[in-house]
Amino acid sequence: MLKIMHVVGARPNFPKVAPILAAMKEAPGRFQQVLVHTGQHYDYNMSKVFFEELEMPDPDEFLNVGSGSHAAQTAAVMLAFEPVLAKHKPDWVFVVGDVNSTLACALVCAKLCVRVAHVEAGLRSGDRTMPEEINRLLTDQISDLLFTPSKDGNANLAREGIEASKVHFVGNVMIDTLARMLPKAQARPILTQLGVKPSQHLLATLHRPSNVDDPVVLRGVFEAMLSIAKVRPVIFPVHPRTRARLRELGLDPLSSNLKLIEPLGYLDFIALMSTASLVITDSGGVQEETTFLGIRCLTVRPNTERPITITHGTNRLVGSRSEDLLNAVRASLDDIKPAAGRPELWDGKAAGRIADVMSQLS
Repeated sequence: MLKIMHVVGARPNFPKVAPILAAMKEAPGRFQQVLVHTGQHYDYNMSKVFFEELEMPDPDEFLNVGSGSHAAQTAAVMLAFEPVLAKHKPDWVFVVGDVNSTLACALVCAKLCVRVAHVEAGLRSGDRTMPEEINRLLTDQISDLLFTPSKDGNANLAREGIEASKVHFVGNVMIDTLARMLPKAQARPILTQLGVKPSQHLLATLHRPSNVDDPVVLRGVFEAMLSIAKVRPVIFPVHPRTRARLRELGLDPLSSNLKLIEPLGYLDFIALMSTASLVITDSGGVQEETTFLGIRCLTVRPNTERPITITHGTNRLVGSRSEDLLNAVRASLDDIKPAAGRPELWDGKAAGRIADVMSQLS
């Protein structure tokens, strides 16, 4: 029996780990699982709704590291994780995505010669000014198994000298969660509560420092949303940090059609996204989810580590200038071409393929 330790650190990690936990649970006698929550961005009470909605077990260990600079946070996770690793002595540690906890825990494992599996490996934006890009590059270099969501990930890893025997193309685990939870999400009353109708609203998310910490960029994006809201309602779940920046700039909503709401749980967010006429985002995960759903997406970034969402999906990169964003929204809403097909192995079965690979090791 293999002892597997799963690490989650922030909201994007939860829908990636949930299906792996479930798939391994369905193979009794093969896996013993331990769940560690580093608390990188949220305390447990704030993230508890995600655990409940995604039907995840409570974490066995909660490190409560909190926020901080990238260096301070990475160091805090490493210091808190090392004794937990020594306590549980897992055979493998699973890290997912590209948050600071991913790299921090992988580094601790590498130092202590504990084997690491990286889920969502091989993604590259080519932009090393992004902290997530550094996390991805370094985590892949020290991982013992690398599970890729798309074949471009395999090509990236091969180019970087990663042994092919370590790499497994399994598909996108986050899509496993989306496919499973979509019916439950679409039964939620969130649209009625917000007074919007299916296919008649836009959904917006912004969280990257390049968009919310630059006053000129944030003002441009927000003014574009105000203009868009004159035509169609725009639902904007706002992170507290982003809301504080808006207040500092005096950018309070001037239209009842621009609805600034509190951050949402997973199910309510999927309910709004799956029924939107268009999504505006800077999130990597949302690019993938909209591709699976066939919902058009405008990504307010100059690059993406998920190019398959452009070549095989519904995503388009767009600048943050108000005029650029408005033109892109108009073009997208006027576009009546059918959405592209789903990428290979984005079929809701990626976690099962990961469990199968690990079963061969046990």
